[in-house]
Amino acid sequence: MSNPIEKLIQQTTRAKDVEFDYALQSLWSGYGSIDRYQLTGSQYPSVIVKHVRLPDKKNHPRGWNTDLSHQRKLKSYQVETHWYEHYARHCDNNCRIPQVLNIKHHGNEIVMIMEDLDASGFPLRKQSIGLAEMKLCLRWLAFFHARFMQQKPKGLWSIGTYWHLDTRPDELKAMPDNDLKRHAAKIDQLLNATPYKTLVHGDAKLANFCFSSSGEAVAAVDFQYVGGGNGMKDVAYFISSCLDENECEAYEASLLDIYFDFLKQALQQYQPAIDAAQVEESWRAAYPLAWTDFFRFLQGWSPGHWKIHRYSSQIAKQVIQSLC
Repeated sequence: MSNPIEKLIQQTTRAKDVEFDYALQSLWSGYGSIDRYQLTGSQYPSVIVKHVRLPDKKNHPRGWNTDLSHQRKLKSYQVETHWYEHYARHCDNNCRIPQVLNIKHHGNEIVMIMEDLDASGFPLRKQSIGLAEMKLCLRWLAFFHARFMQQKPKGLWSIGTYWHLDTRPDELKAMPDNDLKRHAAKIDQLLNATPYKTLVHGDAKLANFCFSSSGEAVAAVDFQYVGGGNGMKDVAYFISSCLDENECEAYEASLLDIYFDFLKQALQQYQPAIDAAQVEESWRAAYPLAWTDFFRFLQGWSPGHWKIHRYSSQIAKQVIQSLC
C-alpha cells in the first residue's frame, strides 16, 4: 500500500485492505478530486475522499481566473474543514450530512476522509425531482436553519453563499449598467440586516442532495460556502435549481408554505424560545431579496445562464421598485 492516501485511510478505518474504486468528480477549476475507495476488514465498506490540491495553473471553466477567485476557493476549503471539525456534530438525522472520519492538512493539500453516503443508504443523485422530493429537501433546510438559528459563524464565512456580493466584485463589474447593478449593495444590506440569522448551507442546489433508496430521506453534502445569513438564500437558490420559470411562478407560494411549516416544527424542537411566527414574517419578506441577489450574481457571472428568465426578471423588478 504505497499510496499515502490509502495508508491514511487504513490508519483511520483500520481496514485490512484499501483499494481505489473510481473518481466521482473533479473539484471546480481543477482543485482536486472526490474519489471512492473500497475497504475490506473495516466497519466501513467504503469511504469517500475529498482531496484538495492547489493547481499549478488556475483553470476556471467560465474564465474567472483571478487571484481573488483563487483566494476565495482557498478560503472555501478552509471553511469546509472548520465546519466539519467544529459544527458538523450538531447535525442530526433531520439534517443528515456525511460523517467525517479524518482530516489532514499537508502543505498545499487537504485530505478529507468521509462516510460514503451511498453505503449508508443515500445512493441516489437526481437531475430533476417532483414535489415529494422537494419537500424532503425543504425539510432538511428548515431543520438545518433551525438547528443553527442565531449561531455566530465563527471560523466560517461571515456571510454565507458562494455568490455573496463582497466576494464577487469582478462579477458585479461585469454586469450591464442597469437598475439591479445600481441597487445591488442596498439589496445585500437588507438581506444582511435581518433580525434572525442562521447558518446557511451556501450551495444548496439539487446536485448537493443525496436521496435514500426508499425516497423517504435525504442528506446534503458540500459545505465550502457555509456561513451566516438569512435562510431564504438557501431556499431561493434550491428552488431555482429545480424548477423552470413557469414552475417557479406556479409553486412559489406552496413551497414557501411547506418550508415554513417545517421551520416551525424545527424551531419548536431545537429553539422553543424563538418565536417562529416572527421568523416567518421576517424571512418571507426577504425571499424576493434573496432571489434577486442571486439573479444579480448570474447577470455578471454567466449572462446566458438558463436561470436568467422572466420569473427572475419579474422578481427583481418588483424588488427594485420597492426600493425606489
